[in-house]
Amino acid sequence: MSENLKRLTDQGVSIWLDDISRERLRTGDLQSLIRDKHVAGVTSNPTIFASALSKGDAYDPQLRDLAVRGVDVGEAVRAITTFDIRWAADVLRPVFEATGGVDGRVSIEVDPRLANESSERTVAEARALWWLVDRPNVFIKIPATLAGLPAITQALAEGISVNVTLIFSLERYRAVLDAWLTGLEQAKAGGLDLSKIESVASFFVSRFDTEVDKRLEKIGTPEAQELKGKAAVANARLAYAAYEEVMSGPRWQALRAAGARPQRPLWASTGVKNPEYPDTLYVDQLVTSGTVNTMPEKTLDAVADHGNIDGDTVRPHYEQAWNTMAALKQAGIDYDDVVRALEDEGVEKFVTSWNELLGTVAAELKKAS
Repeated sequence: MSENLKRLTDQGVSIWLDDISRERLRTGDLQSLIRDKHVAGVTSNPTIFASALSKGDAYDPQLRDLAVRGVDVGEAVRAITTFDIRWAADVLRPVFEATGGVDGRVSIEVDPRLANESSERTVAEARALWWLVDRPNVFIKIPATLAGLPAITQALAEGISVNVTLIFSLERYRAVLDAWLTGLEQAKAGGLDLSKIESVASFFVSRFDTEVDKRLEKIGTPEAQELKGKAAVANARLAYAAYEEVMSGPRWQALRAAGARPQRPLWASTGVKNPEYPDTLYVDQLVTSGTVNTMPEKTLDAVADHGNIDGDTVRPHYEQAWNTMAALKQAGIDYDDVVRALEDEGVEKFVTSWNELLGTVAAELKKAS
């Protein structure tokens, strides 16, 4: 096992893999990553599944069976994706057991086309996925759109473990924390065992720098140029400050006394998109206890090889983070406009990937029939 990855886990950061495929599962690759690289969970999204379906022949036998059965494309996609999630959950079950249900988790997303639909439809989809996968170590991913917040509360209230995804802004993150607390309070009122309800909140990192850097480049002043590559880490650090504030409050203290577990912050989108930046930037600079960092394999390998894991790099830097955000505002960056654009783009990208996935499966079903 890499010493860097061991240091990262020793600091209280859970390492998850932001990827899944039938090929990775059938070759035992995921098991190897658990054993050799301290991977303790898996996240998936529509883009990951669309990519997996487009490569190799691992899905061919199931596609042929689905074609023979004459199922529609939507049912076929759910059959394929939930099969992979169940398999990954079974591979990670020993981690789940060893950590008392904290890690060993696998995430699957509700249909992204529901992101701005009524919460009733999203909750129905969450229930369906919860039943289809039927594993205690699954997370149902629900986007943190305004329409998604009531669905997050309702799903948690029913005992469904939730990975809240597509969080970009500090204001929305606070709303997510409120939705989570409300869901647990309702679950408690309903007599559910709170210790069985887990949740993480996926705060997106690298995309924030991509959007802000583009705007700083357009502004073009020396002060603006100096701020490139600093916004995402500052934003994430302040999210953790908000988390600490909420977790010291009376609502959480009451729930904790009733057996509830924290909703851990999860750093998502941690693959560096700008080649000028260190490829381990969004891991090295976001080390603090009680968090998850889900990484594409390329980032995981980079951290294993040359990550700089040296103590807590979040809590000691709150003042610096606030100063960075103030400087960005002074330079002309409209924070609210940035996060609005990122959320819209995030939903749009996942919908596009979902439609690509539907198209790929439709073509494969036709070929197999």
